[in-house]
Amino acid sequence: MKLSAATVLAAQAVVGQEALHLDAQRWDDWLALFTDDVQFWVPAWTDEHTLGASPESELSLVYITARAGLEDRVWRVRSGLSVASTVLPRTCHQVTNCVVAPASEGELRVESSWSCHQVRLKDRSQHVFFGRYEHRLREVDGQWRIAGKKVVLLNDVIPTMLDFYCI
Repeated sequence: MKLSAATVLAAQAVVGQEALHLDAQRWDDWLALFTDDVQFWVPAWTDEHTLGASPESELSLVYITARAGLEDRVWRVRSGLSVASTVLPRTCHQVTNCVVAPASEGELRVESSWSCHQVRLKDRSQHVFFGRYEHRLREVDGQWRIAGKKVVLLNDVIPTMLDFYCI
């Protein structure tokens, strides 16, 4: 099935909007991009070259199975109860090489490369996370929404905390 240019641009725009909402800390706008049944997964590497294949049976850095779980993460950041997230770092996501392909009926798959530069004012440190995204988009009421997000973190030796806003 060949996708129209408008569909490809719309899918790429969702991925770009997600990154911008994270950087601007527009949490409600970010959450609005996700379906209620979203699966948000950051698998762990099982060895130097093998990525975990199953979030149910292998270790994951992050595994959230519904939008309510993402809402809980946002609540912790907003509440100030997350010590690791106080003070929030400044972030700059860059998403490139977006390739859009049809998935199942009414869904698209968007694969891309990403990096997130962050500066942590608390300890005056800087860090860059980078890797690949695999977004699964579903059409809901005429709009593309994120039904799945897999974050392949290539530099998983993490010198600082890791949360949704820096990957």
